[in-house]
Formats: sequence, structure tokens, C-alpha cells
Amino acid sequence: MKHQLRAFALGVLLTLGGVAAYAQLAQILKAGGVAALVSRFGGDIDRSINRLTNTKPDQNFATKVVPILSAGNGAYIGAVQVSGKPDLVKQVEAVAQLEANFMGREVRLRALIPVSTKTPHKGINRVDGVGVSAIIDIRI
Repeated sequence: MKHQLRAFALGVLLTLGGVAAYAQLAQILKAGGVAALVSRFGGDIDRSINRLTNTKPDQNFATKVVPILSAGNGAYIGAVQVSGKPDLVKQVEAVAQLEANFMGREVRLRALIPVSTKTPHKGINRVDGVGVSAIIDIRI
């Protein structure tokens, strides 16, 4: 009887551990999927947004699609199109997202900052002169 109880308890623990691991794995796969999607289709997404907005990049103006990073942990959570002078847009590797509450929890603030790194936990190197021109929602 003791062996059956131990086996049952072990089975329950393994099941709960599997559920927790699956939730983390799903989050990792989603983040990796966003990074892979932006890496593979960023140029196509960029051209589609430019057609949608009738934007015509030239030697004085460029656009680029990059991932959004949660600045707290570096996880990829989405994508945006950035725009500005071509030499500045080339420097942008990602957009860091910072969030805060204002007036208690009545107002949520979200800042999107073009940065020259994909690892914001090592320091945010803002690229001045570049702005966010579109937000891309990715269904996962």
C-alpha cells in the first residue's frame, strides 16, 4: 500500500511539473517564434505596411521591422516598424517596451524606445531620431 501511495504521489508531482514546464516552454516557443518570424519575414511585413500607409522610403527616409523586447527580461513579445533617416534606422535592432502605472492603476503608460541592441538587460542604447511608425500584432 505504501508503494502505491508513493507511486501515486510521484505521478501527481510529475504531472504538475509537466504542466508548469509546458507553460514555460509555450512562452519560450512564442518568444522564439516572434524572433524567427521577424527575422524571416521582416522585409515583407515592412513592404506591406509601406503599401498600406502609402509610404515610399528613399535615400532620406527608411523603414524597418524589428522585434519588441520586454525590457525587464529580454523576451520577444511582438514587432514594430521603425522609421527615420536610413543611417539611424540601420542601427535599430529592436524596440524596448517599458511599462508603468500612473494615478494608481487608472492609467497604464507604455513607452516604445528604438534601441541598438537585442539585450536590454545589458543597458538600453537608445537610437535618437528614429520613431515607431506601426505596431504589428502576431497571433500565436
